[in-house]
Amino acid sequence: MMIPLTSLPEGSAQIFGTDLDTFIYERFFPNLLIIFLYIVIGSLLLKGITRILSKNIGKKLNPQSRMLIIKFANIVGTFVIIMLVLNRLEVPLSAILGAAGIATVAIGIASQNSMGNVISGIFLISEHSFVVGDIIQVGANIGTVVSIDLLSVKLRNFDGVHLRIPNETLIKSEINTITKNLTRRVALEISISYYDSIELARDVLLKVADEEPLALKDPAPFFMVAGYGPSGINLFFGVWGETRNFAMLKTALLIKIKQAFDANGIEIPFPHITIRPPVSFRKESDEVVPVPEKDPV
Repeated sequence: MMIPLTSLPEGSAQIFGTDLDTFIYERFFPNLLIIFLYIVIGSLLLKGITRILSKNIGKKLNPQSRMLIIKFANIVGTFVIIMLVLNRLEVPLSAILGAAGIATVAIGIASQNSMGNVISGIFLISEHSFVVGDIIQVGANIGTVVSIDLLSVKLRNFDGVHLRIPNETLIKSEINTITKNLTRRVALEISISYYDSIELARDVLLKVADEEPLALKDPAPFFMVAGYGPSGINLFFGVWGETRNFAMLKTALLIKIKQAFDANGIEIPFPHITIRPPVSFRKESDEVVPVPEKDPV
């Protein structure tokens, strides 16, 4: 039942420049079904558009650019749906702008600490230091980039744990993008005994790298004598491979180097600890001289 305007009490609540009861009974309820259709049909259309965009631009752009375009399309589509609903409710533009201004001031006051993250996020996106899908290391955290947003970067580490790192922290930290390049060198530090031949160890290492299918021939493996250690001679051996095969290449090299060293009688030294029984520094000839007792008084 519609309430006549003459029955409204003085000083009733106002919304969007009109009485609250008038807005509810004359604008909202009569258009409730149409508003529901706007939201449902608009959401389905928006979902379809984002799906089409994801398929068409998936092969042309990197994952980060694709994610930003899809997010922008969702924001624009949501804004259009909201404007259609407000237009159906006959909400004046001045009221919308006023509410938007108040909301902007409130959000700006509440998000002062987030402005640094937003600015840092813009720099991170523009620099292209890493993209979605890259493996990066930030301090002690290492994982795959899941998303790059204006406030933070989400990572998933190798244990499946979700990490959120604020952009301001990233912009101030040293970031290692492990998967930035297609090739990567496996750096091995190996020690041999002082009794073994350095030339023989070098030939064995180069042969292992030459026979390993995951190792690249160009760039060639690198061998160097790093120095003399307390237990043996320190060697450095670097082998190049594809970044995606880094873990498998390193594991294969370590296994085959140990087998080849054993076959050629090359010892990989390790610290030795000698345990001796306790030794007394007291001379056996030392005798305890008794102290004479005093005569009683």
